[in-house]
Amino acid sequence: MALVIDLKPQEKILIGEAVITNSSGRARLHIAGDAPIIREKDIMVEENADTPCKRIYFLIQCMYISPNHQEYHEKYFSAVNDVQKASPSSAIFFMQINDQIMSGSYYKAMKISKQLIEHERELLENVT
Repeated sequence: MALVIDLKPQEKILIGEAVITNSSGRARLHIAGDAPIIREKDIMVEENADTPCKRIYFLIQCMYISPNHQEYHEKYFSAVNDVQKASPSSAIFFMQINDQIMSGSYYKAMKISKQLIEHERELLENVT
């Protein structure tokens, strides 16, 4: 079954190694296959990975789009260890994220890591 994505005017999407930019009108894409697909709004550039949990999201994103997923695993698990030491309440997120990573479901891991980023934001708001 094909994935159906509706693109807004000028919206970008990453499919595999190609960045596709929609023209001035809305577009509907039907995509079949196993290429990594990320909407522009979900792409995090390294410069914006400015908190520990955003860095984790960025590393999972790298795993998702890279043909060699394992090259990011060591950095990811090191970052997870650091965050869990500082915030034990994040463990529930990491259990879910790790399950997805170990099964090769990197996109699902990215979605859960967005919840982790929100948890981090809430923790930081309560500290200040």
